[in-house]
Amino acid sequence: MILLVINGPNINMLGLREPGIYGKRTYNDLLDFLRAAAKESGVELELFQSNSEGAIVDIIQWAYGKIDGIVLNPAAYTHTSIAILDALKAVSIPAVEVHLSDPNTREEFRHKSFVREACVKTIAGKGFDGYKEAMLFLKDYITEAAL
Repeated sequence: MILLVINGPNINMLGLREPGIYGKRTYNDLLDFLRAAAKESGVELELFQSNSEGAIVDIIQWAYGKIDGIVLNPAAYTHTSIAILDALKAVSIPAVEVHLSDPNTREEFRHKSFVREACVKTIAGKGFDGYKEAMLFLKDYITEAAL
């Protein structure tokens, strides 16, 4: 099983960006965590990060026919991107929306998620552990759907 983890804008700035919200661990720490979680979970990972909405749409389209599931932290594009929503709908790959913090406890403009409509689950406010939870959920979800 191959999962694609997509991280959106400013996730590459973890450790520097608002450590009171996101903590002091870096993006490289997140990548190390993801690789270890994938090994423990028995899944393969493709990892991708971009600050560009178009690049995120491109990687979702690339995933069609190659990837079994998507773990997506669209970051700020959560609240603005119909293009990412449409890409997810087009490929119909099971996706889990993940957020390090809980957008519903933050500014009101962060409460609306456009991508959620195309996701089978949302996990928010669990930090790095939310990604692992998403991987395990997708592994079970995809396995059950294949039966």
